[in-house]
Amino acid sequence: MRIGIPKEIKYEEKRVALAPAGVDYLIRSGHTVYIQSGAGEGSHFTDENYKSLGAKIVYNLEEVFQRSEMILKVGRITEEELPLLQEEQIIFSFLHLSISNKKIIATMIEKRITAITYELIEDAVGLPVLHSMSEIAGQLAIQAAENLLESTSPIGRGVLLGGIPGVAPAAAVILGAGTVGRIAAASALARGAQVIVLDKDIHRLRTLEHAFEKKITTVVANPYTISRGVRFADVLIGAVMIKGEKTPHLVTEEMVKTMKSGSVIVDVSIDQGGCIATSRPTTISNPTYVMHDVIHYCVPNMPSLVSRTASFGLTNASINYVLNIANHGLVNALTNDQGLAAGVCTLNGFCSNEILAESYNLEYRRIHFFSTN
Repeated sequence: MRIGIPKEIKYEEKRVALAPAGVDYLIRSGHTVYIQSGAGEGSHFTDENYKSLGAKIVYNLEEVFQRSEMILKVGRITEEELPLLQEEQIIFSFLHLSISNKKIIATMIEKRITAITYELIEDAVGLPVLHSMSEIAGQLAIQAAENLLESTSPIGRGVLLGGIPGVAPAAAVILGAGTVGRIAAASALARGAQVIVLDKDIHRLRTLEHAFEKKITTVVANPYTISRGVRFADVLIGAVMIKGEKTPHLVTEEMVKTMKSGSVIVDVSIDQGGCIATSRPTTISNPTYVMHDVIHYCVPNMPSLVSRTASFGLTNASINYVLNIANHGLVNALTNDQGLAAGVCTLNGFCSNEILAESYNLEYRRIHFFSTN
C-alpha cells in the first residue's frame, strides 16, 4: 500500500504521525511511504532519518495526497487540505469531527473517504491511541498549572503546589477520573498537592482511591459537589471526555466567578469543546487568558509541547492498526477488528458514526460487509 505522511499545517502542531521506527516497520512489510520534507522537524526527526529507511521524500503537500492510498496525520483535516483528498482515500488522524463543521464531513462523504479517527478506536480496556496522548496531557496539565500559580504569571496566587511544613499545599480539583484525570492526580500527588477527583462513575473513583491508597479524596460529581469543588480549588483540571461527542459544560460561568482570585483552570477537554463554560481554545505561544480573575489555560494540542515524546507515543499506539489495513486490506481489517471499526466515521459515501450522523443531520449506515479472505 502507498502511505503518505504530510507535514502538519495546523498552527504550532509539531508532532508527526509516524516516528522513523513506524516508517521502518511499514517499509519492511513491503509498503511504500511518502513523507513530506520537513514533516518530522518539529519532533527532531530529519528527512535523512526517514530517507535512510527507504521512505520517499516529497516536497509539497499536494504530492503526498496525490500519491497515497492512505494518509496518516495528527491534527484535524484543515480547510486547506480538504480539496487535496483523493477519491476513496483512507485517512487516519485525530479528526475530532464532533466539533468540526459539516463541510469537512460532507466532503469526506462525497469523496467516499474512509475517515478513521484515532480518538474513537477501541480495544478491550479502552481507547488505546487516545490513551497515549491523554497520558501526556495529564502530566502537562499539572506542569502548566504549577507554573501559572507562581507570582510571575498574570495575577498568579504565588502558591507552591506542594506547600511546605506549616504551610498548606494547593488544592488540585480534577473533574473526570479517566486517563487524563488519573495521570493528573498522580502528578499532582507526587508534587505534594491536596488532590480531589470528581466523577459520576463510582467504579472509577473506587479504582483511583485504591490505586492511590486513600491519599486522594474522591467525590461523586453532580452540580452541587462540582460547585463546591470549584470554589475550593487553587487548580481546576477539566478532564471530561464523552466518547465521540462534544463535551458538556459541567462548570458554569457562575461557578467560575466563585473561584479564588489568581486560581488556575486547565481545560484539557478543550479539544472536544471544553467542559468549562468560560473556556475557549488558546495556542501554545499564547496559552492563557484571565476571566473573572481566574487564569485559563486551554491549549487543544497540549502534547505538541513535547512533540518528540508524543510522536513516539502515537507511533507505538497506532502502528498495528495502520499495518493491519496495509497488510490485509480495509475490508478484512475492519471485519476482523471491531475496535478499529469503531473509529470509522465515514465509509463508502455514508456517515458510519451514529452520533455524528445525528449531530449533522446525515444519513447513517452501519458498517456491514463480509471478509474477502
